[in-house]
Amino acid sequence: MSEIVVSGIRSTGNLHLGNYFGAIRNFLKLQEQHQCYFFIADFHSLTTHPTPSDLLGNTRQVLIEYLACGLDPEKCVLYRQSDVHEIPELYLLLNMNAYLGELERCTTFKEKARKQPNNINAGLLTYPVLMAADILIHKASKVPVGKDQEQHLEMTRNFAARFNRMYGVDYFPEPVAYNFGKELIKIPGLDGSGKMGKSEGNAIHLSDPPEVIRKKVMRAVTDSGPTQANQPMSEPVANLFMLMKIISSTDTYQYFLDSYNQCTIRYGDMKKQLAEDIIAFIKPIYDRIIELNNRPDYLKQVIELGADKARQSASKTLKEVREIIGFKAF
Repeated sequence: MSEIVVSGIRSTGNLHLGNYFGAIRNFLKLQEQHQCYFFIADFHSLTTHPTPSDLLGNTRQVLIEYLACGLDPEKCVLYRQSDVHEIPELYLLLNMNAYLGELERCTTFKEKARKQPNNINAGLLTYPVLMAADILIHKASKVPVGKDQEQHLEMTRNFAARFNRMYGVDYFPEPVAYNFGKELIKIPGLDGSGKMGKSEGNAIHLSDPPEVIRKKVMRAVTDSGPTQANQPMSEPVANLFMLMKIISSTDTYQYFLDSYNQCTIRYGDMKKQLAEDIIAFIKPIYDRIIELNNRPDYLKQVIELGADKARQSASKTLKEVREIIGFKAF
């Protein structure tokens, strides 16, 4: 049997270019080669948005955009996290073997706690444990993740190894990061620093119409321009070039890179070109999103099929985990 692959994206609304290049592009290849479980992480979304205004609408939008990008429910298992009730139970059991110190040292926890000091909830602290449950519930061996999730995946490996060691079994595999490139990818945002993300407000969404994309890109942070040949780039400008390298043609990228190195670059022209290239890249996905928005019966069928398939795998794992720990019938 092919290897099992698991990955998910939080249901906080629209997907963006960072999601696409960080994970979804890999999903399309993986679903052709492996047994894949891709989910919409609505439980995870509550760690930063505990009172969502439209959780169902956000989940529906992520499902639409997954499908618009090319995920095929006949080739992979595409489901909603909250439809698989075995996940929170495994999360509970894994929490018993997760320690406060290792959770508090998590880089993402410290960053989120700094950004939302009035909402440092237990779910935020134990986010890596829930992520581990998402992966281990299907006994996955590979996880396509972005650079920012490397530490979380390492913690999943630790939880799996600790479970095996504590109970004297060889049950959970220790999953590894999976990417088609040599390194895990991190797509920069338009604000000049960090990664692209919805919560950071620096993203190009796959559902953005052309006029919105143009406005966003033209507002992207740059600097006053180079003053000498081959001058090292500031972070905002380097981020803009990274986006162009990913989206635009090689010739286009090289033209603006040469212009920069020769101190003749006009950032306005570069942004205009980048915006048009992004619009052209997104157009097939954007058109498909509009189409799927008008097919509610099909969306319902997809999510129900995915839930049934995911529960078949999850229930088997949880039954075996309970027996290993000692939860048995009298």
